[in-house]
Amino acid sequence: MAAKTITVDAETYDLLAGEKRDNESLGEVVKRRLRSGKTAADLAYDLKDVCLAEDTLDHLENVVRERGGSVANSPALNTED
Repeated sequence: MAAKTITVDAETYDLLAGEKRDNESLGEVVKRRLRSGKTAADLAYDLKDVCLAEDTLDHLENVVRERGGSVANSPALNTED
């Protein structure tokens, strides 16, 4: 793949470096941040920062229990709050 050189100021470099993941190049950071959609890998990475309320976790536990191990047995979603 051909490479191009760009010049960025120190503040921009620091911002990019702050977004860098393990073993990720700065070019990969730019592509990840500029592409229009999120990937499953992005979601998996971001999930480590998710904090769910205890009642939400309890509800999810109940949904899994009601499924009985089968996605086909999923309970109907309650959209009323």
